[in-house]
Amino acid sequence: MTLYRQLIIFTLVLFFLLFAGTWYAKLDSTRSFLTDQLESHAQDTATSLGLSVSQYVIQNDMLVVERMISAVFDRGYYRVVKLTDMKQQVLIERVLDVKIENVPPWFIRWIPLKTPEAVANVMSGWIQAGTIHVMSHPGYAYKTLWEDMVRTTLWFFACGIFVLIAGGFGLRVLLRPLVLVERQADALCRKEYEIQERVPWTKELRRVVEAMNRMTFKVKEMFEEQVTQAEGLRERAYHDPVTGLGNRRYFESQITARLDRRDSVTKGIVLLIKLNELEKLNQQKGFQAGDELLKRVTALLQEVTKQYASCVLARLTGGDFGIFLPDAPPWDAETIAGGVANKLSQLAAEQITVTDNVGHVGAATYDCTTTIGRLLSEADLALGAARQTGPNGWNVRAITEETDKMPLGQQQWKDMLEKALKDRRISLDGQPVVKTTDRNHILHLEIFSRIIQEDGKFLSAGVFMPLAERLMLVSSIDRIVLEEVMQLDSSRLGIGNIAVNVSPASLQDDSFQQWLKSALKNLPQTAPRLIFEFSEFGAVQNLSLVKEFSTFVREYGHAMGLDHYGQSFSNLGYLKSLRPDYVKIDRAYTGELKDEESDSRFFIGSLCSVAHSIDIMVIAEGVETEQQVQILKELNLDAIQGYVIDRPKPIKEMLKNA
Repeated sequence: MTLYRQLIIFTLVLFFLLFAGTWYAKLDSTRSFLTDQLESHAQDTATSLGLSVSQYVIQNDMLVVERMISAVFDRGYYRVVKLTDMKQQVLIERVLDVKIENVPPWFIRWIPLKTPEAVANVMSGWIQAGTIHVMSHPGYAYKTLWEDMVRTTLWFFACGIFVLIAGGFGLRVLLRPLVLVERQADALCRKEYEIQERVPWTKELRRVVEAMNRMTFKVKEMFEEQVTQAEGLRERAYHDPVTGLGNRRYFESQITARLDRRDSVTKGIVLLIKLNELEKLNQQKGFQAGDELLKRVTALLQEVTKQYASCVLARLTGGDFGIFLPDAPPWDAETIAGGVANKLSQLAAEQITVTDNVGHVGAATYDCTTTIGRLLSEADLALGAARQTGPNGWNVRAITEETDKMPLGQQQWKDMLEKALKDRRISLDGQPVVKTTDRNHILHLEIFSRIIQEDGKFLSAGVFMPLAERLMLVSSIDRIVLEEVMQLDSSRLGIGNIAVNVSPASLQDDSFQQWLKSALKNLPQTAPRLIFEFSEFGAVQNLSLVKEFSTFVREYGHAMGLDHYGQSFSNLGYLKSLRPDYVKIDRAYTGELKDEESDSRFFIGSLCSVAHSIDIMVIAEGVETEQQVQILKELNLDAIQGYVIDRPKPIKEMLKNA
C-alpha cells in the first residue's frame, strides 16, 4: 500500500474516532437534557393539577376532578396521569400507549430514554386526600433526539467528505517530492539521469531529494566514465585519430572475420588508395596541411561509398587508405575505383596538394574462397598497375573461378530476384543462441534467409541483400521472411523466441510498416515471440526511426536487438536512448580472442560493462572454439552464438511432429 493511501486511511480513522466521540458526547448531553426536561415538565404538571383538583376533592366532586385530569391528559404530552387515595388505590387513571412515529425502532431500542414519574399531593385542608401521578410521554423527546443526531451525522459526513478531498489534495502536494523521487529512481534504473531542480521546503523531504540528486549525478558520472573508457580503448586499438576511420588492425580484422564466415558466400571488393607526396606536403606546408588533406580524402571516400551499408573504411598508414565492401557485386569495382580517382583529381585543382598526381587506386574483386593475404596482394598489384596508367590512375584485378551458375550483370540479378520473390522461393535456416553458462538453454533462434535458384542451388543473404537494397526490393524480402516466421508453431519448434534481421530501409517503406502493424495485431497465439535485429551501423544511421519502431513492437510483447555491435565507431551513448534488449558483439572482435592479454579481450569486457550497466544483454557471435567460449565466460557475456554450438539448419528440419 502506498504512503499516500496509508496517510489518507489514517486521517479518516482519526476523523471517524473524532466523529464517534463527538457524536456520543452530543447524544449523551442531549439525552440528559431531554430527560431533565421530561422530569421538569411532569413535575410542573403534577403540582399544578394537584392544586387545581384539591378543592373538588374536598367537595367530593369526582366528576369534575375526572374532567380536569382528562383535559390535561388529552393534550398528548403525557403517558400516564392518575389520582390515587391514601391507600394507593387508583381513583382516576388515564394511560396512553407509547407510540413513537418517524423514529427507527433500533434507535429506541439501542438508546433508552428514561421517563421519570412526578407526584404531587392533593390536600383536603391540612389533611392529604390523595396523590397525583404524572409521567411524560417520551415520543417527542425521542423525535427531538433522533433529528438532532441525524443533523449531527450529516454535518460530520459533509465535513468528512471535505476533509477527504482537501486532505487528499493537500497530501498529494506535500508528497509530490516523493513521487518525483520515485520517478527519478525509475529513470535511474533506465540510466536516465533526472535532477529535481525544485527542492521541497519540508526539511526531511529536502534531505531525501538532495541525497537522490547527488546519487543520480554520481551514477551519471560512473556511466559516462565507463563509456569513455570503452571508447578510449577502442580508439587506441582500432581507431585512427586524424581521420576518425579505423586503422590497419581494424581493417584486417573485418576482412578476416568476413572471409572466415562459413555461412556466407565469399564475394566482395577491396580497394587500396595511396596518396602521393604526403611527406613532401608535410615538409613544405607543415603537418596541419597534411592532416587537412587526409581529412578531405576521408570525406570523399565516405561520399563515394555511402550507399554501401556494410562498407569498412580505414587509414592503413601515412597516405594509404583501404576500403572493404563485403558482398558488393564485382561490376561495382570499376565504378567505385574510377569515382575515387576522379575525386582525387579534383583535389589537385584546389591546390591543397604539392602535385597534380594526387594518388592512385587499386581494386581487387573476389567471388570465391580466398585469403586476406591473397586479397591484399592482388589489390596491391592493381595499385602498382594503376601507377603505370598515369596520374590519378586506377586498376582492377579479379580473383575468380570460372562459373556460369551466378548472374553476371545487374539486370540479370534484378530479374532473378524479382522472379524468386514472386515465386516465394526463400528458404529459412536457424541457428541457436544459448546461455554462456548453460549451452542447453536456448535463448532464441536467429533466422538466416536464402534464395533458392531455379536450379535448386542456394544464395545466402550476404550475396543478394546489398543489391536488393539498391534495387528497392529489400522490404519485399523482409516481408516474406517475416510472414514465414509468423506461420511457425513455437510448440513444434520448441523455441519461443525467433530473431529476424530487418533492414532499416524497410522501415522507410510505409506499406511495409502498415502491413507489419496489422500482422502483429493479428498474430496467432501459436506464433513465436519476434526479435527484430538491426545492424549497429544501420540502427545508428536511422536512430529515431528504429527507436520509434522498437517502441511499437514492444507494445505487442516483441523485442529488438543490435547485430555487429562495435563494428561502427559511433558514440556508445546511443544505447541509452535506443535501449535494445541485447547486443551481439561483432565477430571481428570474437575472432581476435586468443590470449589473456589481447586488446580485443579488454575491448569486449568494456563493451560488456557499458551494456550491462543499462541492463542490456550481451551476446558474442561467431564463436568457433572452446578457448573463445572460456574467455567469454570469464568476461561475463550472457550468451554465445556460433559453430562451436551448432551450425545453421533449415527450419523445416527443426520442427517436431505434431
